Amino acid sequence: MGVHAPQPSDLHLESPPQVAPRARTSLRWQSVRYARWLGAPPPCDARTRSTTHGTDSRCRSLVSGERGAHGGFRSRAGADSRVSAVRVQAVVVTYNRLDLLRRLVERLRSLDGLDRILVIDNASTDGTGDWLREAAAAHPALAHRTLERNTGGAGGFHDGLEWALEEGADLVWLMDDDGLPAPDCLDLLLERVQRDGLEFCGPAVVAEQDPERLCFPIRLPGGTRVVHAMADVEAAGARNDGLIDGVVIPFNGVLVTRELVERMGLPRAEFFIWGDDVEYLWRAERAGARIATVVEARFAHPATDDLGTPMMFGRTTYNHTPSDLKHYCMARNNVLNLREYRGWVHVLLFWVKTVWFYLFTRPAPPRIALSARAGAAGLRGDFSGHERYLS
Repeated sequence: MGVHAPQPSDLHLESPPQVAPRARTSLRWQSVRYARWLGAPPPCDARTRSTTHGTDSRCRSLVSGERGAHGGFRSRAGADSRVSAVRVQAVVVTYNRLDLLRRLVERLRSLDGLDRILVIDNASTDGTGDWLREAAAAHPALAHRTLERNTGGAGGFHDGLEWALEEGADLVWLMDDDGLPAPDCLDLLLERVQRDGLEFCGPAVVAEQDPERLCFPIRLPGGTRVVHAMADVEAAGARNDGLIDGVVIPFNGVLVTRELVERMGLPRAEFFIWGDDVEYLWRAERAGARIATVVEARFAHPATDDLGTPMMFGRTTYNHTPSDLKHYCMARNNVLNLREYRGWVHVLLFWVKTVWFYLFTRPAPPRIALSARAGAAGLRGDFSGHERYLS
């Protein structure tokens, strides 16, 4: 996927929430290395708001130099000897999946590269809030906020990313509660951020049930074929120094730089679910970000057979879901995303696919009507229609 110029529009979309830049020296990703910060870290200057905050921090440092004693780095002769602490913080959005959240937090706590683990609880009712309070009291690097109502993944990542930047994060690692990064996932992403100047990068997202299969099928750059097998991704990466340029699965282990968020703003909270991730990716493209999947890094996610369902004799796929809530949000948000970033022709193609899919591939004519209502609501700027499908 390349960077697309803005399309002329008579439809005004609200500007995404902006983040005030922090006054500090820019990080020079190409000339520095990561190392464990030696000595006491600077204060977090955290704000309290329905949250449990810790005060103990682990930081990584960036210096231009060689490895020194105790695992630190010493500056080369003539190099800039100033050291700036680089904070890598994870943001996890959760809703009523306590068992999966416990598993994920345990994995994140085992990683050395994280300064903080910030959990946004979308008003869960399964005991998540109680568990988070106990866990945060026992582990100072873990903090949480419980929202007053369920704002979906879009609202959760909006609040979580804003919180991480308030905490002073330089890099933010974004994920839902049902994913699980491989133990070396973060290190591999950090290595390519430093080496290649990536600003919006993520791992290969594999099906938890079968790691040889992608959880979410992707279209490789320069082609039209949608691939489902990890072997195809590995082959493409081998031809491009281990990267799939311009392709990433947002909010599934994606690492984003502070500088990029300051340029393009926060995720659109009003999207609720399904489409907020694509919008954020396409906005990053428009902002000129360096985007890529790091093929060697892996992130497991429960697979669903409905995503990427083949249609039109295998020429393309459709993201079908049995959930009316998810489909409503997908149709509404996809129409807006395509209109804003790809143009009306792509909106028309989406409607052709939708009608075809629910007439011929999986006949369900009521879904066509639901899609039309959702798309029309989005074009009117009405983001409340999904609430009727909330249980």
